[in-house]
Formats: sequence, C-alpha cells, structure tokens
Amino acid sequence: MTGSGTDRTRPATRTPAPVIILVEPQMAENIGMCARAMANFGLSEMRLVAPRDGWPAGGGLKKGATAAASGATHILENARLYPDAAAATADLNHVLATTARERGQMKRVFTPAEVMPSLAERVGGGERVGILFGRERIGLTNEEISLADAILTFPVNPAFASLNLAQAVLLAGYEWFKTTDGEPPFRENNLSPPATRETVFSMFGYLEGELERCGFFPPGKKPVMTANLRDILHRLEMTEQEARTLRGVFKSLAEGPRHTRPVKAPEGE
Repeated sequence: MTGSGTDRTRPATRTPAPVIILVEPQMAENIGMCARAMANFGLSEMRLVAPRDGWPAGGGLKKGATAAASGATHILENARLYPDAAAATADLNHVLATTARERGQMKRVFTPAEVMPSLAERVGGGERVGILFGRERIGLTNEEISLADAILTFPVNPAFASLNLAQAVLLAGYEWFKTTDGEPPFRENNLSPPATRETVFSMFGYLEGELERCGFFPPGKKPVMTANLRDILHRLEMTEQEARTLRGVFKSLAEGPRHTRPVKAPEGE
C-alpha cells in the first residue's frame, strides 16, 4: 500500500513479534490508533480482516487512519488484508483471541502479563504468533475464538470492563515490550556516589549539636530522639552530594540570614 505523497513514513520494524489481527474494524481512526499503539511497543505487523469500509479507500490510506496513527504510517502501509479470521491466521503457529467475557469454551485463559513470557519463547524459537482483536461493538464471535489456542483477557474493573480497540492493543503491546525489552527509555544519571559514613556522621553531628544548642531535646529524651532522627535521614539513602547539600541547608538555617553591608546611596539623592 502507498501513503499520500506528503507522509513522512518510517521503515517497518523487522524484530520478530506477535502479529496483530484486527477483525472487521469499523472505523479508520481506530485502525490508525492501533497502529500507533503497536509502534509504541515494537509491534510492526498488522493484518486486517474485512474492514467495514474496505481498505484502503479511494486508492490511498484514509486520512483519518493516517492522522490517528501519529507517525506510525509504516504499519498502515504494510498492513495486509484478509477475507476472514481463518485466512488471517492460516500461516501462524500459535494464536490468542482477546475477549472480555467468558465464552463457555474449554480454553486456557491468560492475562497479558501471564502469557507474554511464553509467547516470547515461541517467537524466539521461530514460531509465528498472532493475537486476534474483535469488532469495536461486539468483539469476536465464538467461531473466531475457536480458531485460537487460548484466550487473552485483561484484568479490568468488572463493573466497567469495556476497552476500546486501541486500548486493548496498547495493553497487549505494553506487556510484550516489557517482557522482551523492558528497559525504560531513560534513567536518572546521578554522577555522585553514595554518601560515605564519614559524611553522614558529620552531618548528624552538626545537626544534633545545633538542635541541642537551641533546646530541641526534652530532658532525658535526646538518645531516643537522636536515634529516630538518624533513622529518618538514613532512609533517604543519600548520595555524597546530597548529604553535603543537606548539611549546608542545616547550617544556613542555624546561622540565620546573612547580614550584608547596606548599599550607600549616591550623593545628591
């Protein structure tokens, strides 16, 4: 498929991952939002089963899908069209069917967190894995679910269990990415090492001395209150710089405002 001439597309990801299969999606915008959710979490292969309005329409990608994809148009461009769920899963080795309700079928039921490690093993072993997502309003039929090896469902509030299509794809994609890649995009880059005991004890000594000087400790309570205060500060797990900074804060509070010489007004004023 080809996008409009103004689209700036990205190359499709080729890392092995589950295939996302949307069965009779009703709105182009939902297809686009699913593509965006897939791109967020390293899923690149989308299959569309008999979209309600056809695919693509008018010889190019629908504007609504392209806009909703928010840059993930490479997934839309490489999406493949199938007449039914059986055809869309024919070349796959293992298939999960998503549903929010019990269907009376003797199938294993998993949450995304439970099943993604085993899916990763299958994909790593060369198997082709797919996840079926149903229609926005009624989901998958029992016959379509019967094509799958197991059911994938989401732990949600039973009083309000409905997820939209893109949300369901997002949750599955998140658990897949967490299982296979898992590292956050950034971490705090703290160059200061953990504080030494010498620095921490020096801070304690200064703080406790100033508190005693201003009468903070009631008679006979200093040992217990000092131990509690040290426990509070120990829980901060300070770096060397943080401990030095905190001591500087205590010192500034103890010494009070700095007195500066008044600025002399110019003569004649």
